[in-house]
Amino acid sequence: MEGMTEITESTSPSDQHADPLVPASPLWEQRFRAPRVSLPDWAEDAPERSLFVSNATGTYELYAWDRSTGEQRQVTDRPNGTTEGELTPDGAWIWWFADRDGDEFGVWMRQPFHGGADEPAAPGLDPSYGAGLALGRDGTAVVGRSTDEDGTTIHVVRSGAEPVEIYRHRESAGVGDLSRDGALLAIEHTEHGDAMHPALRVVTLDGVTVAELDDTEGGAEELGLEVLGFAPVEGDTRLLVGHQRRGRWEPMLWDVASGEETELAIDLPGDVSAEWYPDGSALLIGHSFEARSELWRFDPAARELERVDTPAGSVSGATARPDGTVEYVWSSAAHPPKVRSTTGREVLDPPGMRAPGSVSVEDAWVDGPGGRIHALVQRPAGDGPFPTVFEVHGGPTWHDSDAFAAGPAAWVDHGYAVVRVNYRGSTGYGRKWTDALKHRVGLIELEDITAVREWAVDSGLSDPARLVLAGGSWGGYLTLLGLGTQPGTWALGLAAVPVADYVTAYHDEMEALKAMDRTLMGGTPDEVPDRFEASSPLTYVDAVTAPVYISAGVNDPRCPIRQVENYVDRLMARGAVHEVYRYDAGHGSLVVEERIKQVRLELDFAARHLSVGN
Repeated sequence: MEGMTEITESTSPSDQHADPLVPASPLWEQRFRAPRVSLPDWAEDAPERSLFVSNATGTYELYAWDRSTGEQRQVTDRPNGTTEGELTPDGAWIWWFADRDGDEFGVWMRQPFHGGADEPAAPGLDPSYGAGLALGRDGTAVVGRSTDEDGTTIHVVRSGAEPVEIYRHRESAGVGDLSRDGALLAIEHTEHGDAMHPALRVVTLDGVTVAELDDTEGGAEELGLEVLGFAPVEGDTRLLVGHQRRGRWEPMLWDVASGEETELAIDLPGDVSAEWYPDGSALLIGHSFEARSELWRFDPAARELERVDTPAGSVSGATARPDGTVEYVWSSAAHPPKVRSTTGREVLDPPGMRAPGSVSVEDAWVDGPGGRIHALVQRPAGDGPFPTVFEVHGGPTWHDSDAFAAGPAAWVDHGYAVVRVNYRGSTGYGRKWTDALKHRVGLIELEDITAVREWAVDSGLSDPARLVLAGGSWGGYLTLLGLGTQPGTWALGLAAVPVADYVTAYHDEMEALKAMDRTLMGGTPDEVPDRFEASSPLTYVDAVTAPVYISAGVNDPRCPIRQVENYVDRLMARGAVHEVYRYDAGHGSLVVEERIKQVRLELDFAARHLSVGN
């Protein structure tokens, strides 16, 4: 619910009449081109004013929506797209983050809700990576920044005054939330050096500490906290907090004035998140369990839990409106997403083609070295064994779910089975499963992928001679690492925006990711060189025998281009079969045709090397 990054595919009926003399584009391309919208964010004190993301122009940009008139207006228009924006509480201004060609390094701009010239939103602050934003009712803004030189800094910005720094630390941190009266700020920080398990601090806007909460202190277990939001009621000093004290994510209430903690102990399996209903009377519960998710309403006073009716599948974002209704994004692997309301209607109905559906997922549970592994399987028509793409998710603290995804659907259209593995390190299966990913980074995940691969072959699903290891970001990293550590196992590798040379990646990446790598590895490359070497794809590049395709954004701050080039140079030196595609963007592209081009290149590469027809 934070930021504006959750994109969905519209299922609106088409209002375009195809020319019968022009061949229709393939179904897989239509899934990418179909109009998409995000869950609309709305201004807290002007709920008729909303902000959403759409690809209506072929590039993801921000759009303003006046619900009272129905008017929709494009706010941003940049070659590489814009997805990060926020409304001021009164709905008068739209803040949006302006980076440079996808490098995530930039400044906040703002524009009047009904249109007008853009202007710097926080004059006096130099460009940086973002570390959170909170906008107050009196016009005050709190801006989080991250740079290689300064670490994390947090600044209070008031109209007509120079920004005032109220926080600074070398380790990663971020702006959490402002209290309704704007007097208190909640900060997530990792001053203790563990980027996977933040602690919380509440300060005044002068930087004076009011309260601290740190679950990493005094215990043998590493436990994290997250800010879910201050109570939306004047004078209410309760902060909704996510914690891991019982081995999973769940919410509690922390009164930052009295120090009282109220654990809610909501009786649902799996991870539980929450946000406030706008009047503060209840919590909207997001419940994730075994790759599916649903919504509940929880009354903290009565301790009553009531299910919000949603179809089986995944809810990827939700918000409660002032009238008590809930708007949410729902999809399944077979059904493209919709932005729905508990009123029974679709919330946004953009014009354009309808996104074709795909096939449902099947669940596979496989015994692995660290416990049962959950995998999601999609099968093409016909009888197996099939050429199979093991599509590895990024993160690594993320998980694949029963949600619509145009990429895997494209492979199914071309006759491939698709297997997605929620390896150790994935979220959604308890804290211990996520936290297992330490010190043997990459190698642990590949053990789980190996167990699922063996099941897929033994069960008759997969053709052992036509196994493809593929993924983007952390999935791209695992692809390259798997090709080098398991030569002869994989027939092909497809790595998008990968970590390829871990040491160089560490030195070149954004500061917040350096902190995460220090946590995962237990130190820097100088402090634990053996661990970085053991986990780096570059270490094993000379063992790679399968053809490998690599795509990379030249402005990527997360998996920077120099370390990719180091890996490619080694492939070239030994004459290994490979292809590289470089594009002018960052960690992926927000341009629809560019994304289609990338998938087309991957499909073509696989078809040529595996003899699978297009």
